[in-house]
Amino acid sequence: MSGLLALLDDVVALAKLAAVTLDDAAGQAVKASSKAAGVVIDDAAVTPRYVTGLAATRELPIVGRIAVGSLRNKLLFLLPAALLLSAFLPQAITPLLMLGGLYLSFEGYEKVHHMLVGETKEAKGVKVAAQLAKGDKALEDEKVAGAIRTDFILSAEIMAIALAAVSSPDIITQAIVLAIVAVVITVGVYGAVALIVRADDIGARLAQRNGAVSGPIGRALVRGMPPFLETLSFVGMVAMLWVGGGILVHGLAEFGIPQPEHIIHEVAVAIGDAIPFDGDILTWVVSAAGAALLGLVAGAITAVIVAIARLPFRGATQSQEH
Repeated sequence: MSGLLALLDDVVALAKLAAVTLDDAAGQAVKASSKAAGVVIDDAAVTPRYVTGLAATRELPIVGRIAVGSLRNKLLFLLPAALLLSAFLPQAITPLLMLGGLYLSFEGYEKVHHMLVGETKEAKGVKVAAQLAKGDKALEDEKVAGAIRTDFILSAEIMAIALAAVSSPDIITQAIVLAIVAVVITVGVYGAVALIVRADDIGARLAQRNGAVSGPIGRALVRGMPPFLETLSFVGMVAMLWVGGGILVHGLAEFGIPQPEHIIHEVAVAIGDAIPFDGDILTWVVSAAGAALLGLVAGAITAVIVAIARLPFRGATQSQEH
């Protein structure tokens, strides 16, 4: 009887320990998710463009496929990799974060360049013709694969930022926190994306009912979604530069080059203190703008390096065509 009581006592103790661990993990997951907010904004802003140009009936299935791929990226690949790095090679986390930040900066610069330079009508026509020639299934598969590749980088940044925010050295707590962050952020991001891409259809249905309330709301949704998506795309571009630049700034500080972070902070604080009201918000905006500007410069330098590295391959391709 005493052995059974001892066993029950051990079970109760383990249950209490598990409850404390889960409670601690949940609290740390909230903290880690807030730290990764910038990348989450970018993820939500980038994804809707992958369903542009495809049939409306395929929008939600495509978002669902991307969400499954995103969750697979986080849980099957990035979570174990993050735990292994944390346990055996923690010094590699910052360099890997900086590589991801450089990639985000490069992508952001490419979007800025495309926005400023644009495409000729001929180039757009060739691109549209090439997409139509692939067929709906091939085009859908290509867009989903591209979205999952981009998501992998963004998810890696989210998981790395979340891991850095976890205060507990216990690997079980770290795993639980990262799993919670992965699921919550994936559901939140792609749930929001699903609502965004279907908002115009919801608006059309409300407008058809033509009720006293539903009619104006529906028409406002239909008219408002195109500019909203354009704005969201711009926000995604800015967030990409802000997050990428911010990661690079913090990484440089950790490697003994604190000047960029110090300058951005000092300028932001000085501007925030110069106004008599709500200076904290302005300080944050200036700080984010400074990080985005650094990200833009880093992305431009990376673009030049990539273009130079591609020159031999471009020459080989042209010689083969001739």
